[in-house]
Amino acid sequence: MSYNRIDRISEELKKELSAIIRELKDPRIPEMTSVVMVDVSRDLKYAKAYISVMGPKEKQREAIAGLKSASGFIRKEVGRRVQLRYTPEFTFILDDSIKHGAHIAELLNTIYPSEKEETKNDAKKDS
Repeated sequence: MSYNRIDRISEELKKELSAIIRELKDPRIPEMTSVVMVDVSRDLKYAKAYISVMGPKEKQREAIAGLKSASGFIRKEVGRRVQLRYTPEFTFILDDSIKHGAHIAELLNTIYPSEKEETKNDAKKDS
């Protein structure tokens, strides 16, 4: 099977999974839950969904537990929305790469002043 096909299926599953998660009414799953990536196995029977949840660690664990408890419903909805021979079984994995990236950006901003401030200071010196 072509890797391009697997990549396209992964993207389609990511899009549908995001929509389904937004529709869930589980109070453990906050609105700031997003699907970072979906990795589908070559036989399309298994999929790892990397989930990012903004908030404290306890809320993140609760959100993953909520998604795991709703995995049957999620799988059924994905099967209804995406026409595949097999509907993959989802494994939800907490991904904090967005939070880590924001922390790195914050550190870089403290080390290097922003270019806007530098150009503003240069303009004042020229006046």
